Order: sequence, then structure tokens, then C-alpha cells
Amino acid sequence: MTARVERWPIAGAFVIARGAKTEAVVVVVELTEGSHRGRGEAVPYARYGETADGALAQIELVRTALEAGADRAALQALLPPGAARNALDCALWDLEAKQAGVRAWTLAGRERLDPVKTCYTLSLASADEMAEVALAHARWPLLKLKIGAADHLDRVAAVRAAAPRTRLVVDANEALTFDELTRLAPEFARLEVKLLEQPLPAAEDAALEGYASPVPLCADESLHTRAELAACARRYAAVNIKLDKAGGLTEALALKAEAQALGLEIMAGCMVATSLAMAPALLIAQGARYVDLDGPLLLARDREPRLPISGALIEPPPAELWG
Repeated sequence: MTARVERWPIAGAFVIARGAKTEAVVVVVELTEGSHRGRGEAVPYARYGETADGALAQIELVRTALEAGADRAALQALLPPGAARNALDCALWDLEAKQAGVRAWTLAGRERLDPVKTCYTLSLASADEMAEVALAHARWPLLKLKIGAADHLDRVAAVRAAAPRTRLVVDANEALTFDELTRLAPEFARLEVKLLEQPLPAAEDAALEGYASPVPLCADESLHTRAELAACARRYAAVNIKLDKAGGLTEALALKAEAQALGLEIMAGCMVATSLAMAPALLIAQGARYVDLDGPLLLARDREPRLPISGALIEPPPAELWG
């Protein structure tokens, strides 16, 4: 097992309510057995108390167990959900697929992996700047725009005017109060916003119980694993499943199945990262109502080989990349 930190420059800056960043800091794990190699990539996220060094330390804690043969099932108990477990879990999926001579989706019980259409994310900026980016992507089937500063409605209205035909998702990243939500949601509905993601801080979203939002609400920061699912089902219409939050593809697949059984819509989400991190998330994106796997499109460059992406369309990964 080897593990390392990589830094990938972002094209410009990626700005959300909590701040801005100019590079994607990822942890990459490689597991080698004989002639076969499996890889996984994850993003340690400060919002959840993670750092790159901390993720590497967690990975080292399970080196002996992994090199002694611990599999994906054992890994779930060895580490908590988060970036470290995600990198290891995805590497184990990749290694197992290569050893078996099949694709990873076959191991997951799928006959094939279908192409999906991802949204394009608009960083938080002035209304005019966001409208300019929206205009350049007005033919995309789905745009996701970040809000979090003042003048939330002005930004959404400007994007809607610039892209009148596309579906819109608004992502607040926990930046609204309940009073702001109840004031803004009818206006977002008027602007035909299809989904409002994580309006309230996760610690305060119990206030959503009993609230009939005119725009469907989606849990992001409030949902990591199946442990939070019951509460989210009382508060949200949809859930954003990210491998980094779930701690890998293994938990994310189980989370998706249980969420669908509860009648929740699925968003397949991501952190800003390379194609290696997006490839396993394509399994979560199968049949999802919303797909947000545009991480590589926000980078100044991607790794090679990369996911085949043409506009909004993401094709299945080459085996040399993952799975």
C-alpha cells in the first residue's frame, strides 16, 4: 500500500458560502498485489474536521490489516466514514475488479454503466459574474449555483435570465436562516428552481420538520451515512450522496438503496477532484435524478487517463483509470 497527497490547480477559484479555494488537495491510495493495482482518490474536507495529513495518518493505522488481507467489508469497521476510508474503499473496489478480470460495476451487480449528464456548478460571485458563466453554459441540462452572501435572490434571478431553459439547483451550503428560507423559497419556486440544497446549518435542520417548502429540499452536509437517513427523510425530499462523506462506494451504494426505499430522490455529488475520484461515483449516478460530478471540469487540468466527458455527458471510465 502507498498513499500520497496530490494538489491539482482549480481553474480560477471555487467559491462557496464557507470560502474560496484555488486548488484541490486530494489523497491517493494505491494497493498492489502481484501484477494488479487498485487506486482510489478522496478529498479531506475541512468542514468535517479533516486534513490531508490526518487522512494519511488514518490510512497508516490500517496498513497492517490491509496488507494482511482485510477486504472492503472489514474496512467498514476499521475506519470511520470520511476521506481516508473512501480512498481505501475505492482502491479495494478497483483492485478486486482487476483481479477478477471484470469491471467494478459487475461486482456491484450491474450489467453495464450508462453515460450520465452532470450539472455545471457556478461558484459564488456577483450576480453579473454568475450570469456570465450561466450564459456560457446555457445549453447544459442542469446548472447548480452557489449562494451564501447577501442578495441571494438577485443571483438566482440573474442566472435564470441568462439560462432560461435549463434546470436550476440552488446550493446554500448551510448559509440561510429559517426565516430567510421561508422568505426566499417562494421566490425560488417562481424562478423555477428545481431543488434547494442544504439551506440551513446541519445542526439546525430539525426546524425543517413540518415545513412544506415550495421548492424541494436536498440534504448535503446533514447526510453522511445511513445513520442520518431517518432524520433526513423527515426533513428533505432528496439527499446528496458523496463518497467522501459516506466513506467509500461500499457505504454509498447501501445508502442509495435505503434512501430510494424511503422515497427520497438521489443526487450523486462530489468534491472538487480529478476523474479518479469521479469514476466510482458514476455507480451512484446511475438512475439518480440529479448528477453533480463536474469536479474535473472545474480543474485547470485533469489526470491521464481521464473520464471521457463531452459537454455535460460523462461516459464510463476506461479500466486504466478505475474499475
